[in-house]
Amino acid sequence: MMLSDPSKKYRPFVAVDLPDRQWPSQRIETPPIWCSVDLRDGNQSLIDPMDQERKQRLFDMLLKIGFKEIEVGFPSASQTDFDFVRSLIEQNKIPEDVTIQVLTQARPHLIERTFEALKGVKNAIVHVYNATDPMFRRVVFSVDKTECIQIAVDATAQIRDLMAANPETNWTFQYSPELFTTTEMEFAVEIVEAVMDTFGPSVDNKMIVNLPATVEVATPNNYADQIEWFCRHVKKRDTLIVSVHPHNDRGTGVAAAELTLMAGADRIEGTLFGNGERTGNVDIVTLAMNMYTQGVHPQLDFSNITPIMREVEYCNQLPVHPRHPYVGDLVFTAFSGSHQDAIKKGMADRRAHPEAPWDVPYLPIDPLDVGRSYEAVIRVNSQSGKGGISYLLEQEHGIELPRRLSIEFSQVVQEVADRTGKEITSQMIYQAFADEYLEQRSPLALVNHRLSSEPDSPKVALEAIVENGGQRQTLTGEGNGPLAAFIKALVASGQEVEIIDYHEHSRGQGADAEAIAYVEVRIDGKAVFGVGTDESITSASMKGVLSAINRHYSTQPAAANVTAETLG
Repeated sequence: MMLSDPSKKYRPFVAVDLPDRQWPSQRIETPPIWCSVDLRDGNQSLIDPMDQERKQRLFDMLLKIGFKEIEVGFPSASQTDFDFVRSLIEQNKIPEDVTIQVLTQARPHLIERTFEALKGVKNAIVHVYNATDPMFRRVVFSVDKTECIQIAVDATAQIRDLMAANPETNWTFQYSPELFTTTEMEFAVEIVEAVMDTFGPSVDNKMIVNLPATVEVATPNNYADQIEWFCRHVKKRDTLIVSVHPHNDRGTGVAAAELTLMAGADRIEGTLFGNGERTGNVDIVTLAMNMYTQGVHPQLDFSNITPIMREVEYCNQLPVHPRHPYVGDLVFTAFSGSHQDAIKKGMADRRAHPEAPWDVPYLPIDPLDVGRSYEAVIRVNSQSGKGGISYLLEQEHGIELPRRLSIEFSQVVQEVADRTGKEITSQMIYQAFADEYLEQRSPLALVNHRLSSEPDSPKVALEAIVENGGQRQTLTGEGNGPLAAFIKALVASGQEVEIIDYHEHSRGQGADAEAIAYVEVRIDGKAVFGVGTDESITSASMKGVLSAINRHYSTQPAAANVTAETLG
């Protein structure tokens, strides 16, 4: 039960005495050094931590996005993390220009184990930490300030010596006073300077000092004040890379990160879409796109955001919220009639002045820049008297549309409704769906197919006969599954097509059950949906691909065969 006077239980944060603060007048004009901590901080927060396969997939995607520093785990604390680090090194999975980072507590045997994991790596950051705030010193570890400093100094000396003993690696040292934002500022500087004295950074061999908001406890401006105060007071600032590690306990992680960059931070540690302990780490995607919309390229590539989002959802086994900034399935969608009208007028003006700066009502970014289309920007719902499309399809016809297809199909229904002048009914919705997706059999239609495979081989060979403009054509391909083999066969025949997303489920029960497959493909740089049904899921998925191809090349209006006459 909430207290009538919470001040009796909770204390406000201590403000930083910095009356001449400079950061409020600064702007972010260059991107920071980015470090993804998805594979460590993000992974340790998951209900089901990633296995080796999911870790490798996420690591590979982080490379494609453009990360040059990636924290890959806590190898001294987990055999899984240890084995993953070893696999990256032994299988040469780390590009020459990428540095992996590993975390360790300030304990001798854990530090030794960390260096065992890193044996033979070309570039590595060894990240050591110990808690420094007064509550942790008193309650958790029972140490005074002197003892707290000694823990950090001893760990630093050990790491320094182990780095010197393994000169084949390009080492970077990183120290974090854990819970920096609740540590006395003078003491934070004191312990960092003691670590600096021990390690001996220079202008040519900088160390990273990471100043984390381990738990977000104050307004973001206070974090910025702390960073500016620290940068002013720490000695030999030019030998340091000042890093921040915001969390999102107060819901202001992104703001805190932006303000600390304005206050002098050089580097950001965060995760894609903000996954992490409790309410999460700072969201690097939002941070990067915030910079992009201010004319600053973040040096990370989110040009095709949907596959990135789906891959993160798979690896984390957590959904990305449909209202997530820049990314969510609904963020470029307007339901309100007045918003729809403003967007339509803004887009018309944009078409008339394509070279002008982006300035469209209710859209802070061009959806095309992140691989989204304009087709889903305006859609109908109950606010317009035409809602419940997906609900009716699922409840009365057993069709469970993926979210992005649902958004697209709502536009098809709207076009049909405008053309027919009829009330939107369940049957009308189904007829429109069938005409637009299921009945798309020209110019390409599947006749039959045959699959074969060799024992102990993951590869599948496919031979498919398709009708192309009335002529039968045999396609052959090989891949890690029937659908992959079919795509290879299509590409070999001249169709430039790739899978973006795929969903399937059974429709109906018993002897009447059939499979339905929803396939999102990319053709000529455009994302297109197709849907196929069949007793066989393989045939359904192949029909779904052909449906998408046929829709891409069709010149007919949406659901062209659904008219007032066909509806009765």
